[in-house]
Formats: sequence, structure tokens, C-alpha cells
Amino acid sequence: MGDNLTPIDTAARDFTRQVVARLEHCSDPRLRALVAGLVRHLHEFAIEESLTDAEWMAGIRFLTDVGHITTDQRQEFILLSDTLGLSMLVDLINHGAGSTATESTVLGPFYVEGSPWRSNGDAITDDLGDQPLLVTGHVRDTSGRPLPGATVDVWQNATNRLYAVQDDTQSPENLRGRFRTDGDGAFAFRTVRPVDYPIPADGPVGRMLKATGRHPWRPAHIHFMVSANGYLPVTTHVFDSESRYLESDVVFGVKESLVRPFAVHDPDDAAEPAGISGRWYTVDIDIVLRPQEAG
Repeated sequence: MGDNLTPIDTAARDFTRQVVARLEHCSDPRLRALVAGLVRHLHEFAIEESLTDAEWMAGIRFLTDVGHITTDQRQEFILLSDTLGLSMLVDLINHGAGSTATESTVLGPFYVEGSPWRSNGDAITDDLGDQPLLVTGHVRDTSGRPLPGATVDVWQNATNRLYAVQDDTQSPENLRGRFRTDGDGAFAFRTVRPVDYPIPADGPVGRMLKATGRHPWRPAHIHFMVSANGYLPVTTHVFDSESRYLESDVVFGVKESLVRPFAVHDPDDAAEPAGISGRWYTVDIDIVLRPQEAG
């Protein structure tokens, strides 16, 4: 490649070296490495694509718009990272394959700290609708031992395809909750069967998706953030196996191990949980955590 460099290429790479050299007095080695790598890759992108003035300015305006639309309730930068696949790439680098623990996936832009504590078996919504779902499961370690007292933090979108933080008509605590596993490591809650939904497409990320011919849809899922003392926490999803977007999730978050069938039950099923009537669904899952020393 070096033999074919144009004078502009040579000058550009010399300039990149000058910029990186300015970092030599950075006292934090990791910060110096990260910023130097960012500079090199950004400059190489500009050189390879022969970036024009207009394209550079369009990029600046795009990032400015991402910043302007970001609020406490809407994190457009996370959305951008998710839709460019960066979030799942970082997940892969840090939590790659090879463990028997539950696989992780994206946090997403709608997580809210401090969900209400609920008792096992409680509903996380006041309206179970016409597709009520009973979620049951256990938290175990990689040896199969149950983990009593583990925290199971869950959240999902409503049937109108919106999370509570997006929708003023919902209670802020709707479809959110935290649970403690019992002595057998078990947990349970009642909710609505999740539905496919589009990520917010009315901002710069939506414009980017439209311009590049991509759809904004995520497959139906429930979010889980599970932790226990002495174990590595996991942020993950459970996906509905009947979703049509499993192969084209806009944020690349689907992993085969996280897809589950939701079993359907008739109204006269004797095991129908309290507060559920009519046809209902169940899904049972295990969440497996790695010990801290294995991380």
C-alpha cells in the first residue's frame, strides 16, 4: 500500500502522526492509548473515503442533533451506538462466547434505576390485557446451584409499543420491577406478552436508518438485569420466538440462546394464576451467573 501513496496520502499520514505525538505527555496510559487509537482510525476513515468539506460538516451537524435531542428520558447516543452495532461489539469483546453463563445483550436506552421492589408472583402492571404472561425462572451459578436473594430487575414496553419513560399516559413504574429470588433461587412475575416495537425514529438516528434503507424495529422481548453477591451481573433479554424481527433486530441484540417459546394456555387451565383470566401464556427461564473470580 505504501508504494501507491499519493502526495496527499503521505502528507495526511504525516499529519496524523503529528496529532498523535501531541498526546505523549498524557499521564494516563490507557487514556493516551484510547485517544491515539481514536485519532488514527478517524483520520484513516477520512483519508480512505476522501471525506469532503460538506460531508464532514454533515457529520458535525448530525452529532450536534444527537446531543440536542438527548435527555434524561431519551439517550440518543446509546441509540446511535446500538444501531451502529457498537454496543453489541463492546458486549462481544467483554462478554464473548465460551462461558456457560447466560449471554448478555444491550442495555438499551430506556433503563431506569430504582424500579419498585415487588413480591414474587406480583404483576408489574395494573393492566394485564388480553395476552397475560406468567414469567417464572431460577437464578443459578455455573455449577447449577440456586442463588437465593439474587436481584432480578425487569422492564419492558407496553402493548402500545412504548416504555413508561416514553409515555406520559403510563405510570412511571408501569412494566418495571425488582424481585428477590427465594430460597430455591426462584422468581416469578405476571406481565403482558411483549410486542415488537420500533426504536424512536423521529430524531437523527431515525433519519440515519431511513437514509441507509434500514427498518427501526426490535423483536418482542423482556429486559433482565440480574445480580447476586459474589457473582458477575448480567444484562440480558428474553426474546419471543414468534417475533418476525429476530433475524433483523435494528440493534443487533438477538442471541439464539436468549430466544424462548411462549407457551399458550386455555382459559380453563387449572394452573391459571391469580389475576389472569382468559387465554394466557407462560415462559420459564434460567439465569446463570458466573462467580466473580471467574471473570
